[in-house]
Amino acid sequence: MAPSASFTTSTPAPAAASDMAAFGSEHVARGVSRLTSNVLKKGSGSYVWNDQGRKLLDLTCGIGVTNLGHCHPRVSQAAHEQIDELVHAQCAIGYGEKYLQLIQAMLPTFAKIDPRLDSMFFWNSGSEAVEASIKLAREVTGKNNVIVVQGSYHGRTYGAMALTKSKTIYSERQGPLMPGVFVTSFPYYSQLGLPQSTPTKDLVAQSLHQLRLLLAQQTAPSETAAILLEPVMGEGGYVPAPPEFLQGLRKISEDNGILLIHDEVQSGAGRTGDFWATEQSGVKPDIMVFAKGIANGFPLSGIVSRKEIMDQQKPGTMGGTYAGNAVSCAAGLAVLETFNKEKVLDNVAARSKQLFSFLEDLKTSSPAGHLIEEVRGRGLMVGLQFKRDAVSGDSDHAATHAAWLVDGQKREQLAPKISKKCAERGMLILSTSVFDVMRFIPALNITEGELDEGCKIFRESFEEVAREMKLVA
Repeated sequence: MAPSASFTTSTPAPAAASDMAAFGSEHVARGVSRLTSNVLKKGSGSYVWNDQGRKLLDLTCGIGVTNLGHCHPRVSQAAHEQIDELVHAQCAIGYGEKYLQLIQAMLPTFAKIDPRLDSMFFWNSGSEAVEASIKLAREVTGKNNVIVVQGSYHGRTYGAMALTKSKTIYSERQGPLMPGVFVTSFPYYSQLGLPQSTPTKDLVAQSLHQLRLLLAQQTAPSETAAILLEPVMGEGGYVPAPPEFLQGLRKISEDNGILLIHDEVQSGAGRTGDFWATEQSGVKPDIMVFAKGIANGFPLSGIVSRKEIMDQQKPGTMGGTYAGNAVSCAAGLAVLETFNKEKVLDNVAARSKQLFSFLEDLKTSSPAGHLIEEVRGRGLMVGLQFKRDAVSGDSDHAATHAAWLVDGQKREQLAPKISKKCAERGMLILSTSVFDVMRFIPALNITEGELDEGCKIFRESFEEVAREMKLVA
């Protein structure tokens, strides 16, 4: 008998802590960008520690994921207990107990928007859930086209990438993209080329006018399945959609037989002060997408719609090996329990007031305050936008800056420089958008003292960058 085939492997000794970042630089795909070269080893609450033992205040929350802070005891305990009971309950084999319990616990949160939002499917990532929502809309309407808004971010997988319009880098050299995607305006002064002082009603009127033109000139209602947008734009600049705009979209959708989809991947799970950002507008979307903070770091996403809509898909249409993983669902249950027991939304309201007060004061009290154009957002999803041309102090968005629009990636922005300076001082914070925007997304249970610490680091970093760029004396 021939000898059996065999192979041997050797596991290299772990690299020294000082070498791990270099190892990552060599072996992690270059297509993954990162704020720092830190090797993050431990997290607790609003802090993380790197492999050098350095403690860092985290105002990124894993980009709005660890809404209850790193390793929240209640969430971690629920995950540990579930691991010992059942790790994987495949959704196509049978019902997972935690899957069903999480639906049960989430239904009251959706009832605040529309009691008819009562049928769900859980997946793993925001991109997958977005694609599931488009798949559902096309199936139900029998139409192909989808309208998204300028500046939107919906993911980087192939279908979601076609829907993302915040930066070209996400789809550069990847065409042809998924067809049938059309782009309309969003009531954001920078994107409309208008002054920051433009009244909201004018921004909304212009954006709704452009949508009506789009339906008349490019994608007929008879061919349009859905309008998809974030109630608070994330990657595009942390811009809340005015309630009047969402209400206008709702009416246009209803008048034309188009489904309205709200992407709450980043704005949901308490981030804006309500459990869902959609609540404030009173609008009832046909489909909602959620992910990120819903399981505090465990991979979990989903879509919710009316049963009459969901039931139009044939069994087997939706599915995925890890969809609605049992451990992630157990973590999601613990997240909802924590919101109730620890009055998390009360803390969001208090810390939001504290953060907005600091940022507004910074505009007038800091020697670099003149560089700040706008402070905006809701809850603890807050954006700070610097003036378009920080060097000259030009804030006239009515002017056309063709060179800026074409060469935006080459232009020196304050926000990325401030992010790096903050990291040097022991705090993680992110910039965003093709515009010059900082985003503040701390843990929703961050303490007053921790937020004060973050504000102090931000002010020092902001002023140092302004001096280095010779924007202040």
